[in-house]
Amino acid sequence: MLRNTFLIWACVLTLPAAGQESFGATERLEIWRHVRLQETRENPANTLTDFSTDGCSGGMSATWALLAQVFPEFSETFGARPPWEVCCVRHDRAYHQGGANSNPNASFLARLEADKVLRDCIIGAAATRKKELHGKYGVSEDQISSIHSRIGQAMFNAVRLGGGPCSGLPWRWGFGWPQC
Repeated sequence: MLRNTFLIWACVLTLPAAGQESFGATERLEIWRHVRLQETRENPANTLTDFSTDGCSGGMSATWALLAQVFPEFSETFGARPPWEVCCVRHDRAYHQGGANSNPNASFLARLEADKVLRDCIIGAAATRKKELHGKYGVSEDQISSIHSRIGQAMFNAVRLGGGPCSGLPWRWGFGWPQC
């Protein structure tokens, strides 16, 4: 009985509403958090905070900076900040407000687009350093592109998993608004 009830709810939650794109189960289950964010944004008592960023979240920028400080050769080779940190800051700007449109479906799509832009920006960062890194390490330019592609995909997966609205995390979608 419980199994059947679960299957029925799973089917209901994954059905698109009339006139909507067809979302998978994960996306449909996320929409309720976008509804909560919309309620938070539309509450007149709530205001958007000033923008701030930590660079690449999850301690990536902070760890990179520490390594660069402690090991000068790391900084000389890789730089004092992650080479794709500008991508993270742009991503944080998109996440701060939680999209221009508070409608839950529009908010969901804006978050997905912001995450794709982050991934593509990180992958694109390889183009600026391929020749330099090839010369330093003798690694092929294709290998450098492949590494950046893997990093970009890993970061995409991480923000898709941990960046949803109303999660209570400081790097959540709509982090400029009060917690839902």
